Amino acid sequence: MRDTPLAMESFLAFLSVEKGLSKNSLVSYRFDLTKYFQYLTKIKRPELNAVTHEDLTNFLFFLKDKEGMEATSIARHLSTIRGLHRYLVREGELKTDVTDRVDSLKLWKRLPEFLSVEEVERLLAAPDIHADQGIRDRTALELLYATGMRVSELVTLKTQQLDLTVGIIRVIGKGSKERLVPVGKQAQKWLQRYLTAVRPRGDKKNSPDLFLTNRGKGMTRQNFWTLLKRYLRQCRIQKHVTPHTLRHSFATHLLERGADLRVVQELLGHADISTTQIYTHLETSRLKKIHEQFHPRSGRNLLTR
Repeated sequence: MRDTPLAMESFLAFLSVEKGLSKNSLVSYRFDLTKYFQYLTKIKRPELNAVTHEDLTNFLFFLKDKEGMEATSIARHLSTIRGLHRYLVREGELKTDVTDRVDSLKLWKRLPEFLSVEEVERLLAAPDIHADQGIRDRTALELLYATGMRVSELVTLKTQQLDLTVGIIRVIGKGSKERLVPVGKQAQKWLQRYLTAVRPRGDKKNSPDLFLTNRGKGMTRQNFWTLLKRYLRQCRIQKHVTPHTLRHSFATHLLERGADLRVVQELLGHADISTTQIYTHLETSRLKKIHEQFHPRSGRNLLTR
């Protein structure tokens, strides 16, 4: 069995070449594995073939109790570690996969936070559309909510990926996989306004990027996160909201209105429908709350004699 640093580099090379993962994804994988190997060194497990089911379980509780990590981050670490162990088993480096016996943390996962339709409307109306930057920001927010794109997909959009004559965007997602996503009329309207009246004035270097900063460079995830936080404060939304929350809201609102789960999966670019199914659990949870609140014999409203 090769030592852990070599095992990690081999796995990351496999993810890069064979799976085509992006640089950002590879950075996340490396971060997760480094923390895992540091823990193994601490408990004196220098080689992966010595790791037990109990060691792995203890590591996950270490992340939860000592590191204060959220359930979604712990689940991501487990997914990374599971990928490494399975890869090494296929390569003949390990005889058994100890991750097979580890629970998938379903009980630890929280349902994703999402905004109500009214909250989305308030957020979209927050930018000052009398200023160029406000029109750009309104367009970016409209597009993110209209398509359910990841923020990384939004900020890397090129103008050539748009086909506004038919209202379609060619989105390049994880692993460089492409999907076609329709754009609603409102987002199309704002895109037309931004492309016609605002972007030409800010395009100082003939940039291919759709969304540009005041310096004429392509917008980054950090740029978008900063503007989002400003508008959240402005419209007084108290929830913990990230750029991904608009993606969650997109999926939730579609399913609430009767969209097919497979269609939502395709729009989100999920490789596995089980990833999309969390939104059905969210909708079920919402329905239970409504039933409990309003049904005369739900328990809460049951009259006592």
